[in-house]
Amino acid sequence: MKEKSTEMRYPLPERIGDPDLLVGREKEFRLLGQWLDLIPKRLGKSRVLLGRRKSGKTAIVQRIFNRLWSENRNIIPFYFSIREKKIWYPEFAIEYYRAFASQYISFLERDERLVRNPLSLDKIREYGISGSPDILAEDVDMLLWNRDREMHDSMWEIAYTAPERFAGVYDQRILVIIDEFQNITQYICRDKRCKEKPDETLAGSFHDVVESKIAPMLVTGSYVGWLITVINKYLEAGRLKRYFINPYLTPEQGLQAVYGYAESFGAPVTNETADQINSLCMSDPFFISCVIQSDFEERDLTTRQGVVDTVNYEITDENSEMSMTWGEYIELTLKKVNDRNAKKMLLHLCKYSDREWTPRELRDELELETDEKEVREKLEIMVKADVIKKGTADIDYRGLGDGTLNLILRKRFEKEIREFAPDLKKDFNAELDRLKADKKSLQGRLGNLIGKFAEFQLFTEFRSRKRFSLSAYFNGVKDRKKLNITDVRMREKFQRKDGKEMETDVLAESDCGRTVIAEVKKTKEKTGLRAVRDFREKTEAYSERFPKKKILPVFLSVGGFTRGAMKFCKEKGIGTAVEIRYFQKK
Repeated sequence: MKEKSTEMRYPLPERIGDPDLLVGREKEFRLLGQWLDLIPKRLGKSRVLLGRRKSGKTAIVQRIFNRLWSENRNIIPFYFSIREKKIWYPEFAIEYYRAFASQYISFLERDERLVRNPLSLDKIREYGISGSPDILAEDVDMLLWNRDREMHDSMWEIAYTAPERFAGVYDQRILVIIDEFQNITQYICRDKRCKEKPDETLAGSFHDVVESKIAPMLVTGSYVGWLITVINKYLEAGRLKRYFINPYLTPEQGLQAVYGYAESFGAPVTNETADQINSLCMSDPFFISCVIQSDFEERDLTTRQGVVDTVNYEITDENSEMSMTWGEYIELTLKKVNDRNAKKMLLHLCKYSDREWTPRELRDELELETDEKEVREKLEIMVKADVIKKGTADIDYRGLGDGTLNLILRKRFEKEIREFAPDLKKDFNAELDRLKADKKSLQGRLGNLIGKFAEFQLFTEFRSRKRFSLSAYFNGVKDRKKLNITDVRMREKFQRKDGKEMETDVLAESDCGRTVIAEVKKTKEKTGLRAVRDFREKTEAYSERFPKKKILPVFLSVGGFTRGAMKFCKEKGIGTAVEIRYFQKK
């Protein structure tokens, strides 16, 4: 095995795209990290991550795979996603084994390509023959032998037991990550043409290996009620410790997601509209991504009305990414309960998710012309469909408290139930009025993120302001001329006269011939004399390269400045700041 490395690498392409777009989730990674620390000691019990679609489960488990692979220490990760596509049983067994063997070899050889492009059975066999682990060759021979004799159950047993067998033979620890585990009951067919009903019992294959302490499992599922039913029926409830994923980030993390998506996709926002997007999207990263990337023809995320119109489009237009994604989810989960009374109960429970309701209370409150038994039957179906949940007592029910789901349900069903369409734009504007009144809260949220997105926040401020003095943001600026910024660029490169390449963090051009060059230090440590001298050298090189421009140098240091650095900045006319002073547009 090659030398160990701690450099973060991404052999498994993450569905989130740019790795930096995965923000927040500190709580989840902390708890899962504590669990991972137990695995080398044979103390890690298998777990299941539960949460509705687009709640971040896949992003979390794929990041765990990449971290473990990159650390190259004492846990070998194996990731497999069960797709929503029918597949013949023996082909599924071979696909599963090829994925495991390829990722296993990838870890040993430090070859990322084998994760992305699994080896054929012949190549896996060649690897096993040429060296350790030699049981790879034996497994391939047995897979093919059983396939020729149509002993498909034996093929699958070789595949699903492989991680635990390898861990046992070679005294290793292997983490088995299976994404969308519930799909194993719906898409694996025993007939070659996949015309017959899929084998629902295959989840039971993992009944014993799920208890392994040398190859524990981490599984996920997007249809919570369905997955819990599968676990209870085939794995026994206590064999997988349950962890529920909240689809929402904290307000600060949500704002960070807005900046991240806006920067990655080149979508202009202001610091005010970034906060507005975050608020209307309820810090739901999937909702935020839909708005930032929206196909709405009149999308303008630099104004309040533009934000409201774009958010409204994503909720109400049947062709928007948000609507189509949720439409698939609702159609699947509600197909067994598709009558007016059920929809009326669902809307009511979502609206009043802060309390629990009995079937009798719902019947009386909504004046339903049905008996209490039928109400409860419909509620039980909705629980299994993952759109409501059980309350404290067996007879109690409550809404999920999922604001995003509530908006989608209102759009789809409110007109049918209440005979008038919801005015979502009115509700969005009311929320923004409340938000606007809380200026201190916005300043705090912006301030909490300055360590991660300082350049982008400063870039956004410069781009969105008209006629402002640089002293509104930086102390020690002697030039009081009001600037009218016409062009702002981040990480602008230029060459000194001797050919050396240099880079500015933020560069802003004003129509009066002035150019602001901003250096940004995001670490908690104080900026010292050497850093500000280097910045001074950079601004002088830029001035020498562009002598007709009047340079205004400023330095934003989140961790503050040493006494010597601050003295130097004052002497050389370099503006200083330790935060971005947000000020409200008039």
